Amino acid sequence: MKRLSALVISLLAAAGLQAAEVQVAVAANFTAPAQQIAGEFERRTGHKAVLSFGATGKFYAQITNGAPFEVFLAADDTTPAKLDKENHTVPGSRFTYAVGALVLWSAKADFVDAKGEVLKAGKFNKLAIANPKTAPYGAAAMETLSRMKLLDAVKPKFVQGENISQTVQFVSTGNAELGFVALSQVFKEGKLNSGSAWIVPGELHEPIYQDAVILAKGKDNPAAKAFIEFLKSPYGHAVVKSYGYALR
Repeated sequence: MKRLSALVISLLAAAGLQAAEVQVAVAANFTAPAQQIAGEFERRTGHKAVLSFGATGKFYAQITNGAPFEVFLAADDTTPAKLDKENHTVPGSRFTYAVGALVLWSAKADFVDAKGEVLKAGKFNKLAIANPKTAPYGAAAMETLSRMKLLDAVKPKFVQGENISQTVQFVSTGNAELGFVALSQVFKEGKLNSGSAWIVPGELHEPIYQDAVILAKGKDNPAAKAFIEFLKSPYGHAVVKSYGYALR
């Protein structure tokens, strides 16, 4: 899109067209789309989004302990809701920016079948999974294995990543033959980047609603408001969908 939304333009006008920086905490699964959106955001508005990537649970701990983040793009909806209740956010700013998909991925071609039967066969040594206590995609993976009645069988083969990006690294480097990762990390424009994968059916885990919110520290920063509105714009939506996310 070549034009900003009317709302973004009005926000910039209200700010006197003065460029500013915004500190954004971003769930690791949204790294690539966030980088793309931030680059175009700066090009179009002059504002700069300074991105930090990590596990949602760890960001929660940092935010509640005074970290200088002004916008939070979480990998779930419960953490931003909790921050809302604890008065760490700008009331009314929270919304679902993406609906994630979980995928079982291997860097090896033809290793993962179209129905995920590789998990039942058990012919692998290591299965990478993000820390389910801090990473919502790790929690979704645990739920999937439980519903498939495979958790006890495969748990001894777990290699646990601090976040979903580290989980991808375990698989891509061969430290684990398989891993549960975010669809956005291995797909682009509907195509698998490499290896083989099984997109986990939605009925095997709770929906992965990913919420964004303006944090209390961003209340008076025009760049924080502008970034959120840009994320909601047609351009932002197009980028979100191009990485395999759905919109709510």
